[in-house]
Amino acid sequence: MTFPLFRAILPFALATTLPPMLTSCGSAPDTGSNQAAAAPAEPISDGTVKLTPQQIQAAGILLVRPTVGGGAGAIELPATIEGDPQGIQIVSAAIGGRVVALSRNLGETVRRGDTLAIIESREAAQLKGEIEASRARAGLAQSQLRREQRLFAERVSPEQDLIAAQTAATEANIALRQAQQQLSAAGGGGGSLNRLALPSPISGQIIARSATLGQTVVADAELYRVANLSTVSLSLSLSPADAGLVRPGAPVSVTTPGRQGSARVTFVSPVLDAQTRLVPVIATMDNRSGQWRVGESINAAIALPGRSGGQGIAVPQIAVQSIAGKTVVFVRTANGFKAVPVKVGAPSGDRVTILSGLTGNEQVAATNSFTLKAELGKGAGEEEE
Repeated sequence: MTFPLFRAILPFALATTLPPMLTSCGSAPDTGSNQAAAAPAEPISDGTVKLTPQQIQAAGILLVRPTVGGGAGAIELPATIEGDPQGIQIVSAAIGGRVVALSRNLGETVRRGDTLAIIESREAAQLKGEIEASRARAGLAQSQLRREQRLFAERVSPEQDLIAAQTAATEANIALRQAQQQLSAAGGGGGSLNRLALPSPISGQIIARSATLGQTVVADAELYRVANLSTVSLSLSLSPADAGLVRPGAPVSVTTPGRQGSARVTFVSPVLDAQTRLVPVIATMDNRSGQWRVGESINAAIALPGRSGGQGIAVPQIAVQSIAGKTVVFVRTANGFKAVPVKVGAPSGDRVTILSGLTGNEQVAATNSFTLKAELGKGAGEEEE
């Protein structure tokens, strides 16, 4: 019975509530649109998108700094510190046995060749026994060779006996060297006939020790891990477009709360990563002070080469978006991003000049900035509902 009355009231309610709602959502009358476009930067209704650093990384949003003057700015992105592949070595025995001595603990500094552990093994005894037997055979063969040389010189023995003695001595020496190399491949000496010493392959610091005194270990089991981290690497991933702007030797600024450093790009891969479809980039950083640790996440800023004759402020064209009839860029804030209105000038290559709205000190979203526009639009749609 009340349905006709509801239909009569509904148009009046929409007429009184819809204009304020449109105003709160950032809509403006058509008559003022030209004035808004011509005016300097002015705030858009809220215009903020809240994102955590993890969400920014997951969305693939690349942060860059605007070009100031003739420079080309920098590409800012998260990175991970990795050890030099030549600077981390595993110490293991090629044969199994029982650990009877451990001479180094975690954190201790070692030099190349220092003995780290000694194991007892029947195989070690066999290898050393073979060396002793080969050495004895080699000595006997050398003695026979000297005898035949003397007899041949006195014209007592024929030449064929001398040749046979020379051959036997050569074969005995080869067998001795082979036995010695087998022991060396297993880890080296160790004093007693059945003991094997394991030396450090590099100079550095003990970063892992998995062996226990008295433990029986199998062949190739890891006993120690030695690292020389005086130089570390940064593992970065760039889009193909951004990687095209980076060259080996480019400086990289490294920052993390309370610390900062510098690195140099040493490798830009010519092949995309099969999983991420991004370009792997490696930078090398001095770490003789020991302040950077493998596996640590840091922020890296790759400086781009400058362009001669450039003036003012410029950003990549992909950083510029259009929202509610206004040209904006998304500036990084403490909690995410904020759409900042800007006035743009003529484009130059892949960049566009910013006439007003930015100071040049901001971080702006470049690659995948359209996702922020979509997120902002979704928020506006929810408000309208």
